[in-house]
Amino acid sequence: MENAEKAHTGEVGTVMSLWRYPVKSMRGEKVSTTQIKGQGLVGDRAYAVMDRLDGKIATAKNPRKWPNLFAFRATFIEEAEEDGQASSVSITLPDGTMVTSEQQDLDHLLSKSLNREVTLVSAGKGLVAGDPSSSSPSWMARSEEYWPDIDGREHRDTVTDFTLPSGTFFDAAMVHLVTTSTLARLHELYPQGRFEIPRFRPNIVVKPVGTENGFVESDWIGRILAIGDEVRLQIIKPCGRCVMTTLAQNDLPKDPGILRTAVQYHQGRVGVYASVMRGGTIRRGDRVELEA
Repeated sequence: MENAEKAHTGEVGTVMSLWRYPVKSMRGEKVSTTQIKGQGLVGDRAYAVMDRLDGKIATAKNPRKWPNLFAFRATFIEEAEEDGQASSVSITLPDGTMVTSEQQDLDHLLSKSLNREVTLVSAGKGLVAGDPSSSSPSWMARSEEYWPDIDGREHRDTVTDFTLPSGTFFDAAMVHLVTTSTLARLHELYPQGRFEIPRFRPNIVVKPVGTENGFVESDWIGRILAIGDEVRLQIIKPCGRCVMTTLAQNDLPKDPGILRTAVQYHQGRVGVYASVMRGGTIRRGDRVELEA
């Protein structure tokens, strides 16, 4: 409650859209209202696909191994419950077939579509040493990332492993935010590119006050962002981008120029990560302010 009583430096924007991704690295869903808890938007990255062979979590960060994850779309059948795990999800396969997390043959159908032996796992059940039935609160999943050969990158044409934050299927932080002014600025720098929201997979898209384009959210790092009447986020660090931003999805074409532009003009950073200081209800159109 203490944070809510602090003075604000004024309005910096409004919430333009809200997004969550029920299954990690699949296309997600746009919502008008949702709850934010300690681990981000309720239901976000509630599920993931696990490779049965090596126990690693599937991610579009490694398109060589998982070339068509963005051809899948996941949505909750009913509104996600507060733990984000109890609700069933519907998954639309690349051929248009719709399946649900309740189907006994789901893993078989996913394996056939992905051309690998996989199983759908839930963050609510946990994951220890490849065992999706574990309920340990301290489980940690592993995944991997492909680093393309793009000027300015430390790694070139390699794949590296990384560990996800304890008890989650997130890559880094619980909430990811980007502004429309950042996307507009990148488009100015590379007009041929389609810098559209789905490429960057944010949870919260903020439309800043004013009309000037630029990487405005970078100035919020280290500050507290007040959204609506309840939610308070600590902006903790910039979001470094990866090969996922370049991949084709839905009607967006494959475009390496997306990542190249971000690297050339903003050190590969697009948007910011945040931790949740105080949860609550968040709505499209909510006022966004910086606290003093």
